[in-house]
Amino acid sequence: QAVLYVCGKHVITGKTFNIATKRSPNFAYQCLCVCACVCVTGLRSLTRYYATTDWQKTLTSEQYVVTRKKGTEMPFSCLYLNHSEVGMYQYVCCDTPLFSSEAKYDSGMGWTGFKEAHGTWECDESHASIIRRPDNTLGSAETEVVCKHCDAHLGHVFEDGPDPTGQRFFINSVSLNFRSREPRPGDQ
Repeated sequence: QAVLYVCGKHVITGKTFNIATKRSPNFAYQCLCVCACVCVTGLRSLTRYYATTDWQKTLTSEQYVVTRKKGTEMPFSCLYLNHSEVGMYQYVCCDTPLFSSEAKYDSGMGWTGFKEAHGTWECDESHASIIRRPDNTLGSAETEVVCKHCDAHLGHVFEDGPDPTGQRFFINSVSLNFRSREPRPGDQ
């Protein structure tokens, strides 16, 4: 099967492979620049976990439903909703840094909200650890946010967030772990 993969800067053609023999159905070739590739048949992650990873054994039942089955926490039940400690929110499945506490804000909507993903520079998410995917599962056009490294569901992003980004990431707290930032000289 000949497949064309594209990213923001590169095109890779002539790669022939059988998807079933590779890591998982979501396997995609990676550009030499280590950017996220997009298959012409849909968005793919840089999945580094094999399809045989037993997520049900490594995650709690709630984490499994949210991250691997695209579930959603009940509003206002989120662990990190009112959390204000300084540090990094990392993904529960693969420990990838996803969101800085500096980008967190209170949306008043009941889910942990962020203005931008960690690694974003002036709206360029090529160095962030997330991928956006179209999501029409509930009958309306939304944008799902998934981890670039393990292809698991985080939440959704909307285009009506606060300035300066205009982004409103609603992320399920159950899909996150928090790592406190070590105090720096001059911190109070």
